[in-house]
Amino acid sequence: MAEWTGLTRAAARQLAERVLALSKAEGCQVNISANTGGNTRYARNEVTTGGDADNATVTVTSRVGKRAASVGTNVLTDAGLSRAVQTSEQLARLAPENPELMPLLPAQTHTDVPAFSDATAGLDAARRADAVRAVTGATGRAGLAAAGLVHRVAGATAVANSAGLFGYHASTTVVHTLTARTPDGKGSGWAGTAHNDWAKATPPARLAERAVRKAQGTRDAAALEPGKYTVVLEPTAAGNLLNLLAFAMNARAADEGRSFFSKRGGGNRIGEKVVDERITLSSDPSDPDLLTAPFSNEGLPVPRTGWIENGVLKNLAYDRFWGDKQGKPPTPFAGGFRLDTAGAAASLEELIKGVDRGLLVTRFWYIRAVDQRTLLFTGITRDGVFLIEKGEISRAVNNFRFNESPVTMLNNLVAAGRPERVSSSESGDVGGPAVVVPPLVVRDFTFTSVSEAV
Repeated sequence: MAEWTGLTRAAARQLAERVLALSKAEGCQVNISANTGGNTRYARNEVTTGGDADNATVTVTSRVGKRAASVGTNVLTDAGLSRAVQTSEQLARLAPENPELMPLLPAQTHTDVPAFSDATAGLDAARRADAVRAVTGATGRAGLAAAGLVHRVAGATAVANSAGLFGYHASTTVVHTLTARTPDGKGSGWAGTAHNDWAKATPPARLAERAVRKAQGTRDAAALEPGKYTVVLEPTAAGNLLNLLAFAMNARAADEGRSFFSKRGGGNRIGEKVVDERITLSSDPSDPDLLTAPFSNEGLPVPRTGWIENGVLKNLAYDRFWGDKQGKPPTPFAGGFRLDTAGAAASLEELIKGVDRGLLVTRFWYIRAVDQRTLLFTGITRDGVFLIEKGEISRAVNNFRFNESPVTMLNNLVAAGRPERVSSSESGDVGGPAVVVPPLVVRDFTFTSVSEAV
């Protein structure tokens, strides 16, 4: 298993043992996070800011009976760690009892997940500048202005406790997102990529080609009325909605009647068909296109989990307390999703050819919840919406506000293509669930109004 030289497994264990040796509480847990991040931002075809930052944080959680309190510090001297331990113990004695506090986990077996990439860790300022140069050279030659972000993070996390548990995970993540704009501000095109491994991310020149093509194509967008349309969602647009399910698949919320996955009359909908039977949704820390942490914050191993199989809800996320109360094994969320659609392998272009009339959507932005109980969300299309007529893109059209649910999207599936890892967060930065998703053709997608956004 690859290790980060900034915090190797041995160094993490030694640091955890230093903290645990200071503890006088009935129980103690130590969480360690250390990373180095580097980013380069650019606008108007020029680098605007860049920087690198290193950070290491130790969080100490002390337990006194059913009471617990946590204190974090990035002062890793003996004095700094001692202060954090003592303060957490003082606060724990003052804290109210937590009837849901579970015992510390004993030693666990964690899968080694090869999430650390030397190519990403080595993406220093010079290499990031090369990526920017590849983009701005292409946009400059096209008479367009590019703005974007290259951001990479390399680091490690560890968890240990006084019951003998220890876990270590090293990882890297990189995103590169960009927007190309026409000089008059009326045309805009977006492209982005995300992965653990920079060598597997979409090359900058190819991103630039996509963004340029979209920006040039949106220059004279035609007016189109809102309504229900068949849509071809590019993988990023599909991922923008799919990642919202990560926060909805909570077993307790479902069992208590607060979720889309609540069953009428009580309980949850595990075992029921909830989306199109072609849909399978899974999480696997070892998936080569996800590579997420193999343990939870308290050190619980994270296995491969099938959430939805052939349209049927198979699992919800149970924490240890709720699983124990309901007689279910704990099922932690793995930090990422893969959406598969019965072996579909069509390209985006092939999907477009199968649509008689509809809209091609690049991505969504400013997504906000309307009704968590029904998983209804609203948001805006951005950076490229195109009318499809008789299997061909005929013209660019205005942007829209949508009101839609990711579950409705997956129920109204017409066709799907090849899955790919996407940058699914609105900001285009690191963070949020990792998502592997195909382009989707969806019928009756609801656009409620026209947006003036470009």
